[in-house]
Parts: sequence; C-alpha cells; structure tokens
Amino acid sequence: MIIIRFVRTLVLSLLLLGMFAAPAQAETAPAQTIWRLLDYIAVDYPGAVTGGRVVNEAEYVEMVEFSASVRERLGQLPPHQARAGLLRDAAALQAAISAKAEPAAIAASSRRLGRALLSAYPVPLAPSSIPDLGRGATLYAQNCASCHGAQGDGRGPAAVRMDPPPIDFTDESRARERSLFGLYQVIEQGLEGTAMPSFAHLSPEDRWALAFHVGRYAYPEGLASGGSEIFLEVGVSSKVPDLAALVAITPAQLEQAVGAEKAKAVTAYLRGHPEELSTGSAGSLTLAKERLTQALSAYEAGDRTGATDLALSAYLDGFEPVEPLLSARDASLMGEIEGAMAELRSRIDRGMPAEQVRAQVGEVRSLFTQAEAQLGPESASTSSSFVGAFTILLREGLEALLIVIAMVAFLRKAERTDVMGYVHCGWIAALVAGAATWAAATYVIGVSGASRELTEGFGSIFAAVVLLSVGIWMHGKAQAGAWQRYIAERMSHALTKRSAWFLFGLTFVVVYREVFETILFYATLWSQGNGGAVLAGAAVALVVLAMVAAAMLKYSRTLPIAKFFSYSSALIAVLAVVLAGKGVAALQEAGLIDIRPMAWIPRIGILGLSPTREAVLAQVLTLALVLFGFWYNRRSSAGQNDHAAVSS
Repeated sequence: MIIIRFVRTLVLSLLLLGMFAAPAQAETAPAQTIWRLLDYIAVDYPGAVTGGRVVNEAEYVEMVEFSASVRERLGQLPPHQARAGLLRDAAALQAAISAKAEPAAIAASSRRLGRALLSAYPVPLAPSSIPDLGRGATLYAQNCASCHGAQGDGRGPAAVRMDPPPIDFTDESRARERSLFGLYQVIEQGLEGTAMPSFAHLSPEDRWALAFHVGRYAYPEGLASGGSEIFLEVGVSSKVPDLAALVAITPAQLEQAVGAEKAKAVTAYLRGHPEELSTGSAGSLTLAKERLTQALSAYEAGDRTGATDLALSAYLDGFEPVEPLLSARDASLMGEIEGAMAELRSRIDRGMPAEQVRAQVGEVRSLFTQAEAQLGPESASTSSSFVGAFTILLREGLEALLIVIAMVAFLRKAERTDVMGYVHCGWIAALVAGAATWAAATYVIGVSGASRELTEGFGSIFAAVVLLSVGIWMHGKAQAGAWQRYIAERMSHALTKRSAWFLFGLTFVVVYREVFETILFYATLWSQGNGGAVLAGAAVALVVLAMVAAAMLKYSRTLPIAKFFSYSSALIAVLAVVLAGKGVAALQEAGLIDIRPMAWIPRIGILGLSPTREAVLAQVLTLALVLFGFWYNRRSSAGQNDHAAVSS
C-alpha cells in the first residue's frame, strides 16, 4: 500500500508540473489536462466515498489532490470572461469532495464543470470522419488485447504481472461514467502510474477508432435491440444530434435524460453505428436524417403539415443532391429509397399511427446508411465512374435521340429537308441551355432539389402531351391512302413558320429535359474524381448513340412510308407513356402531387413505371388515349375508304 501511495503521489506531482511521459506528438492543451482530471474524478470518486464515508483512503486522497489541481490549473488559464465562474465551480467541487458528498453529486458537478471548461476553452472534441470500427478492432488486437484481454475484460495474458491491473472495459458501472472522449484522452496520453502507455503516435483517426471499439465492450451489439427506433423518439435524438455529442456524453448522462434501458440501447446502437451521426462529409446524408427526425417529432406533436414539409425537405434538400451519384453506383438502392420516402409521406398524409410512421422513418434511415456506404470516396473506383458515366448518358440520350431521329426521318420521307434546320437548331439550343444551366447551378444560383424535380416533371408532362398528339397523328397517316391524301392536301405547300417553330420547340423541350438530367449526374460524378474514367464513359456512350442514330436513319430510308409511320407512331406513343409516368413521379417528389403507394407494382425506370397510384393512373390514361386514337384512326380510314369505293 505504501508503494502504491508513493507511485500515485509521484504521478500527481508530475501531473501538477505538466511533465507527462507521453510523447510530444500528443501536444496536450492545458484545458484538455484539466478536463481529464475532472473525468478522473467523475469516474473514480464512487470507489473512494460511499454514503458519506471513505471506503478507500488512497482513492480519496487522490480525489482531494486532483480537485485542488483542477482549481489551480484553472487559475493558470489565459484570461476569459468565463474563468471566474469556472474557478467558483472548481472551489465548490473541491469543498464537496472535502465534505465527502455523494458520488452522483460529484460526478454531476465534474461533468458540468468539464462542459463549461471546453465551452470557454475549446479543444477538438469529435472525430473529423466516421470512425472505422473494423480498424479499431485491428488496433485493439495489436496493441491492447495482451493486457485488457481479447474480450476487453482486463484478463489478458500480461495482466497477471500488473499492479494496478488493467481496466475491465466490460464493467458497466465504470463504463457508464466514461465518455468516448474520455477514452480517446486516455489513449492519447496514457495513464501514469500504470502500464497504460500513450498512443499519441497513432493518427487521430486511429485513436478515435480505438476509442469507439473499447467503448463497445460494455455496450455490445446485443444491447442495441430497438436502439434505432428509440433513437428516433422525441427527446432522444435531440440529446445526441451529432458525433460531437455522442463522444462527449456519458451513458449515465443519457440515462438521466431518457431512462436506463433506453440509454443502454441507444448507446449500444450509436457506438456500433456512428455513421448514423455522420459529420457531413462526402457521401453524407446528415441533413436528410436530421429532417427525418424533425418530421417524426413534428408528427408526434400533432403537426402533420410541418411533418409533411420536413419529410419533403429530407428528400429534396438532403437526398436529392446525392441521388445522381447513388443512381450511378446502385440504382436499385436508389429506387428503394425513393419508394420508402414515398411510403413515409403517404403515411404522414393519411394520418397513420405514430408507431407506423416511426417504423417507416427507421427504415428510411437504414437505407440512408446503406447509401452512405455506397457514396463514400472508397467506392469511387475507376470502373464505377466509367460505368456510371456510360449508362447515364446512354439512358438519358436514348430517349431524346429516338424522338429527334423520328422527326428527321419524317422530314426526309416528306422531302421537306428545307425545315430540317429547325430540328437541328432545337437540339443544339438544348445543349447550349443545358450548359448554361450547369454554369448557373455551379457558379451563380444553384439548383435546388425542388427546382430540379419541377423542371423534370413539367418538361416530361409537356413532352408526353405533345408526343401523344404526334403519335396519334402519325398513326393516322399510316392508314391506307392517308399519306397520299396528306401529300395532296398539305405537302404541296411550304410548312408555315408556326409549324417549323413547333418542330424547334418540341426538339428543344425533349432534349433539354435529358440534357438537364445528364449534366446534374455528370457534375456529381466529376466531383468524386476519376475524371478520365468519366470522360471515357461519356465517349463510349456517344459512340454507341451515334451508331444507333446511323442505324435508325439507314433503316428508315428503306421502310415503305406506311410502315415508317406505323413504327414511328408506336415508338412515340410508348415514349409518351414513359414520360407521363416520369413527369408525375417527379412532381410527386417535388411535393406538388400527393402520393399513394402501390407496393405490389415494381419500379422500372426505363419504362417510367413508379409504384404510386397517381403515376400509374397517368400512364394508364395516356395509354388509353393512345389506344383510343389508334382505334379512331382505323375507323376513320375505313369509312373514308368505303366512301371512296362508293364514289368510284
């Protein structure tokens, strides 16, 4: 006992003199040292005093000395308006320890003083990125398991020779009083008087990963059952809104706010899934998650309108900016998120029980977490960037190409190449406008999620309406004798300026919609690096599109005029149905149209099929109009042929 007292006194003397044995890399700030002393007091005081009686004299003497050190060191800090208050609180803490106050009161005073200290004298309190839990486990096995044991119970093979013994990280009574920041501090600085060395030679990222790993031994995954749902409850998520809050709060403090059982589940969940509180780095959906939590809180408070707006903001402001990149890397996951978000808004709109809304919020957050893994920089491989650039341009370009080629082929068949310039000017102007939109969005005004969806939605609806009429018209000309009559009546005269500008307008709208979408996708891909792969993917897609265009033009020349109109009308009608579904879906995502999910219907992007009642009805209505128009054309053509036969 005398030897132990001597060692602790020596350690305290070194602490008071600032002569830490830790390597210089730690660069311990004075405020950090004071905070660490306060953390010691909060954690170790219960082992010194119980019920107003000293139960461990050595521990109690240490607490008295540490509290005196806190007060002295506070007086040595640089001048600050909060310092006088900190000194008063330190004096009160010192007096309470001298009076052998209850451990709960001492812990609360120490934590309160520590928070006030770091508020006045800030130090880095949180990791700059999501801790890598796998890396933490590796570091623990390499550096800590021999002493603390493979299971963190303090029974490693080297522990038998140590006095004092290594800390048992599975001891919940001790762990509940220690924050992840406290663990990080010990890892960085070591513990003098023990065999615990400083690991300041590790990078901050590695030290945080190790702190998170160690912090999970008393709060393993088994305790996290229901933690995701509990975290979303009103008053819980607000206690741990971000990583800084998570690493600063102790489980005991969280218990005071939400109760012991909930605190255990939430602590286990968040320490095992820190990505739920990401810091806003690339691939982060922090804003989306925050809006989801706020939407749930508003809904549970009875504010359905506010909940609807917040859920919409979660999609438009939080998810929409990363949607292009996610679409390129995992289109199926993006579809799942869109469907889950639609279901959430539908449940809010229908006033469903709060439990069902909370469950849906939990599902969406889980999908967001999966998306963040896909969106991380480590996923930005050369191959993924190439494939993303290729598929995006091919998918978006094909729709516009089909319509432009159909119009070019039509004008050639009609021998009206004199107005071909209006078509070409239309798609060229769309490219220029798309580039201008990108420039404005990047350097001037920015394009919000709502603006993007509204542009896509209204553009698609307009194009669908126009294509519907054009498709029915072309189908009519495919009927026997209709083309010859049209030639006799109209094509002997020059197309009016109004008709020529109509060709320009249709080409512009259809192509601009696709250019607008493609540019936003490419801007996101480019920001992730691998610019060469993006350019290569775009070049290959352009070659494929050029080959498709050449083949279509060549094939159209060999088709009889009736078949050309028949095939073209069918193609354009299909595109009208596709664009009708896409347009309604985009307006739903912008919050302009209500959502009623139809879970049994698959989401098929290439067909514009979305699993919502409104989008499906729009496509069914468009298809019905197409079929009615085709039927009417056949009936009219049959009547005209009969009339012509009678006349002859």
